[in-house]
Amino acid sequence: MKNLRVLNMLFCTAISCMDGHVLLPVIEFLKNHLSIDYVDMVTEAGPVKILAEQQDSLTARSILQRIDISVNKQRSGVIAIAAHYDCAGNPVDEKTQKLQLQQSGKFLSSKNNSLQIIPVWINSSWQVKVVS
Repeated sequence: MKNLRVLNMLFCTAISCMDGHVLLPVIEFLKNHLSIDYVDMVTEAGPVKILAEQQDSLTARSILQRIDISVNKQRSGVIAIAAHYDCAGNPVDEKTQKLQLQQSGKFLSSKNNSLQIIPVWINSSWQVKVVS
């Protein structure tokens, strides 16, 4: 993946599972591939399921409120949404999680279509890959 540097961007936002295995790999990936300085982390157990299904409206609203702070106060221009191998908060297979990633991305785009949304998958080796 080539460098996705956004002009004058210091911050990006990452929506990720609260699982400690994935936090540093996501931060390092985004800092390296976006050439940004800081990553605002929005963590939940199984966030792709929450955003894809939108059945837990209170938690989905909470995620959106935290994204809003990152975008409007920190000037974040990119939102990464992450799903990962062996997620305890969303114990479904990889194929299902990747579908939820796509649905989550569409949901987030519908809320703010000016932001770049990057869906990422963290595999069993804790490597981060962009999902097309």
